[in-house]
Amino acid sequence: MVDMTHGDGGPPADSGARTLRTRSLDRESARAERLLATGGWLPAPADAEAATRVLARLTAPLPVRRTASERTRTADRDRRLQRVLRSAVHHLDAGAVGAPTAALLAAVARALLPWHAAPNPPAAAAAPRYDTPPKPNGAAHAPGRPPTDAGEALLPRLSSLFASLAEAAPAGAASAAPPVEPWSVRYAGRFRHYGRPAPQVWTARTFHCPGCAGADGPWTVTCDWRLVTLVCVCGSVSDDHGLAFSEVWLLLPDG
Repeated sequence: MVDMTHGDGGPPADSGARTLRTRSLDRESARAERLLATGGWLPAPADAEAATRVLARLTAPLPVRRTASERTRTADRDRRLQRVLRSAVHHLDAGAVGAPTAALLAAVARALLPWHAAPNPPAAAAAPRYDTPPKPNGAAHAPGRPPTDAGEALLPRLSSLFASLAEAAPAGAASAAPPVEPWSVRYAGRFRHYGRPAPQVWTARTFHCPGCAGADGPWTVTCDWRLVTLVCVCGSVSDDHGLAFSEVWLLLPDG
């Protein structure tokens, strides 16, 4: 299996770029390619529709400019990567796709997380969700620009994969989705849900355990790719947390 980041070391220490988190993307893309090629996965219409929309972002041409600086060209490339990320998150959080598609979209979103707030984030006061993107593995963000070249290097293979996924099952054939293993992981931080009740108005609330004195972590997070459940240290189990899938998944370690 070829690493989609072209190596484990990431960018040079003095490049100012952040390393992409592609472990889950390597795993899920290889699995998807194998199942699609062997007929083990015949996408349902909702899966094909989501794939078509993401594919349009993956293959979108860059703006044609008569004159452009290197900074402008980089911003155009970053904007394309940001739109791929947002499309993946949108379809992931909509909850209409099947488990295999959800796993793949989540892996794409994780890999493209450096573009959560680039290149055109809203003002910090208006959009804390985008101004303070999740920190990989609890570490502080490295300073500097997103790893644009590494992000662009993912696009050809992802375009091929999503093109295969976008092809609906043959007419009259029933969809077939392979099982996806559920997972469980420990998370020590807080989960915050951000809402946007009106333009330029954002709200934020922390989820607290309903079964004890308002604990906000640590949690054991379990997921079967349909439902995310949070288990408090007091033993209370809740799936009524109101969190979008991406608000949970993008904070967790890359397993």
